[in-house]
Amino acid sequence: VQLQASGGGLVQAEGSLRLACTASGRTFSNYGMGWFHQAPRMEREFVADISRSGSSTYYADSVKGRFTISRNNAENTGYLQMNSLKSEDTAVYYCAARLGPYSIDSNNYNCWGQGTQVTVSS
Repeated sequence: VQLQASGGGLVQAEGSLRLACTASGRTFSNYGMGWFHQAPRMEREFVADISRSGSSTYYADSVKGRFTISRNNAENTGYLQMNSLKSEDTAVYYCAARLGPYSIDSNNYNCWGQGTQVTVSS
């Protein structure tokens, strides 16, 4: 499956953004989906994950209560709603798809989108 992430931008602290991840090529609902972010000079970190059906979601502690992951399999699109953004959320955000079970390890994801920049100004 090919993934295309979009929706990043510049936002003030406490603001909101919604990222989208559009899939093509294979059946999107066969894949679990995750979001990761990578700040400059840092390793790529897990943000959130959603199961194939959307019935189960998982979040990094740093974003719990602020971010919501969702998906619309009929539209082959996943989302990351980000509220109450903080300067430390500034990073490139990547969506990824996995055939295996839930994982916070980026090595367990099979396909990656190109990334979208999120910059939060304080």
